[in-house]
This record gives sequence, C-alpha cells and structure tokens, in this order.
Amino acid sequence: MISYIAFEGIEGAGKSTAISAVESYLVDRGIVVTTVREPGATKVGEQIRSILLDQDIELDAWAEALLFAAARAHLVRKVVQPALDRGEVVLSDRSVFSSLAYQGGGRRLGVDRVRMVNAAGLGGIWPHRVVLLRVDAKTGLGRQHVADRIGSEGVEFQDRVAETFDSLVESDPERFAVIDASQTSDAVVQAVLREVQRWL
Repeated sequence: MISYIAFEGIEGAGKSTAISAVESYLVDRGIVVTTVREPGATKVGEQIRSILLDQDIELDAWAEALLFAAARAHLVRKVVQPALDRGEVVLSDRSVFSSLAYQGGGRRLGVDRVRMVNAAGLGGIWPHRVVLLRVDAKTGLGRQHVADRIGSEGVEFQDRVAETFDSLVESDPERFAVIDASQTSDAVVQAVLREVQRWL
C-alpha cells in the first residue's frame, strides 16, 4: 500500500499548502493521517532543526548532512515506522530526498555518499511516493517571507538543488510525481490531489 508520501521542492515551492490540502482530503475520507516535517516532529528533531536553520550558526557541509540524517533516523524510528505499523498514512514535509538534493547536490557532497550515510538510519523506510513541486529558483526564493540559513543560500545554490531533484526523478520515475508549482495555488493543489487519488 502507498502510505508514506513525501513532499519535496526547493525553497518557496509551496509544500506546506499542498500537504495541508492532502491531509484535509484524506481525513475527510476517514483515513488516519500522521503529518511530520523534516527536520522536526520530535523533541530531538526540533532541537536539531533550530541548529540547522539558525542564520547565526556556521556549519561544515558534512556536519549539516549528518545532523539532518540524525534527526531523520530518530523520526523514522519514533514516529514514521510506528504510524505505518498502525496502518496510517504518513505525509512528510521533506524527506531523505531533500538531503540527496540539498547536501548531495547543493553542497556538492555527492548524492551516493549522502544516500549511504542516511541508509543505515532509515532501515529501509523510504517514502513510497514523492510529490516534487517544481518551480524556478528566483520565483521560489521570491515567495519566502523569512529566509532561514539554507533558504538564504541564493539562486545558484537552489539551481543546483533543483537540478539534483530532476536527476532523482530521472533515476526513479515511478516514485515521483512532478507538479508545476509555478501555477496558482489552487491549480497546484488540484494537481497534487489527482496524484494522491491515483496512488491511494
């Protein structure tokens, strides 16, 4: 069963709006949903999040990647896996694919190396499907109200992240649904809901 769905994209792609719409759609149909965000959704994860997104903190690229991986491993063990075991649908604002794109591509650490670092902590629990909201970097960055440490990296960095997301889609097309996030919010939501209906 398709029960673990992640929402991905560069900064300003509109993940939160899409997730909220999907959550409401599923709950209205009597489906039990657990919604999480990465990093976060646990006490450990939220503390790691505060470090990762703090503009006043300078982090080595590998330290950043490992902190994301640590928060994710804890989240999967404590929240995601138990929810899946209960038969719930898990909706995740970002996932391991963000690390592959942001740290593997954006930070140039290498997608395969970042994948290997995360694999042990995930224990095989990867999103069954991924909604990739695709928008150009200038548009996405222009939508941000307040940029965090990673969101303030600029267009060139976001372009590298976007290119890596596209390469991930090419290598695993069955897992991804790519949505044009430059459309109106309503159009994006409807496109996302059509994919979710198809999966479930």
